Amino acid sequence: MPVYLDAASGAPLHPAARAALLAALDDGWADPARLHGAGRRARLLLDAAREAVAEVVGARPDEVSFTASGTMAAFLGVLGTAAPRRGTTVAHSAVEHSAVLQAAGSAGLSLPVDAAGRVLPVDVDPDWALVCLQAANHEVGTTQPVADVAARCAGAGVPLLVDASHALGRAPVPTGWSVLTASARTWGGPPGVGLLVVRTGTRWRSPLPDDERPDRSPGRLDLPAVVAAAAGLQAAAAEAAAEDARLRALVDLVRGARVEGVTAVGDPLDRLPHLVTLVCEGVDSEELLRALDARDLQVSSGSSCSASSIEPSHVLAAMGAPTDGSVRLSLHRGTTRGDVERFLAVLPPVLAELRAAVP
Repeated sequence: MPVYLDAASGAPLHPAARAALLAALDDGWADPARLHGAGRRARLLLDAAREAVAEVVGARPDEVSFTASGTMAAFLGVLGTAAPRRGTTVAHSAVEHSAVLQAAGSAGLSLPVDAAGRVLPVDVDPDWALVCLQAANHEVGTTQPVADVAARCAGAGVPLLVDASHALGRAPVPTGWSVLTASARTWGGPPGVGLLVVRTGTRWRSPLPDDERPDRSPGRLDLPAVVAAAAGLQAAAAEAAAEDARLRALVDLVRGARVEGVTAVGDPLDRLPHLVTLVCEGVDSEELLRALDARDLQVSSGSSCSASSIEPSHVLAAMGAPTDGSVRLSLHRGTTRGDVERFLAVLPPVLAELRAAVP
């Protein structure tokens, strides 16, 4: 049976999210902006979803918006927060998700990180438009010093955007942010739902054309998916402490394994509980992933993966780590010790086979 170890790219749907999705398909299909009975019922579901998310992230319901994806949330968060500011520089760590880097574009200022992927102390310039810092890295799991950077931003009067995609539902939500973004697929919600939370008092202006609807994200929401995302987040947050202990032990098993030419990267302690990247010497990342998949082990690379190619990882490069031969395991609530032990048993002979094939 295939073993799925790629939850960072999309976790299996949480049972609570599945139940909420099915219920909302029956009762949440109408437009929540309408005044008739079906519209009012849909509005109640949308309001309840906002309240549930707000409770988990520590915000007000009216600060919460849903978007069509985590990428869209990042785009709107970066562009919408930077636009009203007098400065143009968008400072970000060198290991941010590609969505943040693309949104920052030519205005981006890359802040260096250490060998664990943690941003170095930042002197925030009051003329910056925005600072972006993920709660924890999506490739190596290292948590970032959000509280320290938030204090520096507050002192300089510069807003802070925190990408909490891979930490939300798994770790405590950091404080001090002005804008928070996330993606439901990483906590066991359905794909196609992003989260954009803008604190009251933070200047934000939509970078998109005006829409007839007052929400920050244009168009009509996939309301059943939004309801499922909120239910999944509530359930994941409630299970976070127990899952942290269980999954952290499994990741420690991977990090502690002695496999020739294999090194675990990222902070060994101050990290997400479910994610680890290994750098394997002498092999090609794409060949390694295909060989593991042929043995029913579904993992990803520490690089940017697509169906057609694997691009070198900007995260590993910024850390000074090798960018080839990487494999990322990201565990979920269905991952067992047997799954991890199976990976550790298969990895050495696969590496030996691939290395033997190299001239």
